[in-house]
Amino acid sequence: MTKQEFQELTQNIVLLDGATGSNLMAAGMPKGVCTEEWVLAHKDVIQNLQRAYVEAGSNIIYAPTFGGNRVSLTMHGLQDRMEEINRTLVSYSREVADAADHKVYVAADITTSGKMMAPAGEMTYETAFEMYQEQIGILKDSGVDLIVAETMINIEETLAAVDAASTVCELPIMCTMTVDADGSIFSGGNAIEAAVSLEAAGADAVGVNCSVGPDQLVSVIRNIKENVSIPVIAKPNAGMPFIDDKGNAVYSMDAPDFAKHVKALIDAGAGIVGGCCGTTPEYIREVAKMIGR
Repeated sequence: MTKQEFQELTQNIVLLDGATGSNLMAAGMPKGVCTEEWVLAHKDVIQNLQRAYVEAGSNIIYAPTFGGNRVSLTMHGLQDRMEEINRTLVSYSREVADAADHKVYVAADITTSGKMMAPAGEMTYETAFEMYQEQIGILKDSGVDLIVAETMINIEETLAAVDAASTVCELPIMCTMTVDADGSIFSGGNAIEAAVSLEAAGADAVGVNCSVGPDQLVSVIRNIKENVSIPVIAKPNAGMPFIDDKGNAVYSMDAPDFAKHVKALIDAGAGIVGGCCGTTPEYIREVAKMIGR
């Protein structure tokens, strides 16, 4: 997908997929394992989930390459399998997208290293840049349509991802930070500052994902929309979770309620919407109905 094709796609509301991790755990993935390695061995689970998202109306599905960077894989002793893991996981999503009865794009999903950025931690801009450059290069060669940097917690690290992408491909890149209800970012700064900086760096769409429910993000989305000229993304959780007696996160918002609140985000300026933790294909189906799909 070219950046021009992405601009044309976003002339209308674009529907993303919903959660991956919470659905994989519901399907039997144990806590504490390397998600990418588990998915590699459970092709049917990820494809059934992504097929359900496509059938619900998703225009873009996220390849399960979230923690596929060298830093994260090294924590599991899997750094030598990095290329195999990323290529294979993209192929799983590519098969689903190519078999769909409507046009579906595959986004290469990347995220934070999980390391604190200097001076608070050991991760420098240069190290992050090299980490993203390596993974994005593999993902581009694997046949993805665009890149998404999601659940980002540091503006500088996200800028490194955008800069790295521009050196290895010309694919569109979407960026979403994880924020509190007031728009503040865990490592400092806020969603508006991040959005403005990322647009200036060349991001094709910016916004927020994870963190909180859609009902708490209306002012954040409105403020981002007022400060950028590129599409705004909202991919919130299914409300705020509570922990049940078995230690599982249970999310408070059902699918119809979620869709109602996502409509408010669209009214506030979001043009690319989906769901994060706690959402399922049912949630995406309700959002699709709400936008008239």
